[in-house]
Amino acid sequence: MSDPRRLIAVAIDRQGQVAGHAGRAHRWRVFDVWPGEAPDGAYTLELDEHACLHEWHVCAQPERHPLHAVDVAIAGSAGDGVTRRLGERGVILLTTGESDPERAVKAFLADALPPGQPHDEHACGGEGHHPA
Repeated sequence: MSDPRRLIAVAIDRQGQVAGHAGRAHRWRVFDVWPGEAPDGAYTLELDEHACLHEWHVCAQPERHPLHAVDVAIAGSAGDGVTRRLGERGVILLTTGESDPERAVKAFLADALPPGQPHDEHACGGEGHHPA
């Protein structure tokens, strides 16, 4: 059986590099990945301030975020809460030290994604950030 088609979102910063924090990222590059083909940069999600994952997942009704439609999300770091809440929606959130979004996707597909940085809970802050 062949690998399935997947949508893979990579958090990016203003310079187009992999963003350092999944929960605070406002821009995500989404790659459409067909089995046996190179990743295709399909579109970019631009989120408003209140729509970053950190804010979305602690709101009163955290329903239907655009990233809930992807299969895999990649960022430089991620907190346990965002990772868990995306996982509840069937999205795998991974972290990486790779700075180039397309190389990060290719490394993931090759099962060779460099590990990301540990998440700094204190530097991130924000209500609802700390585990219950």
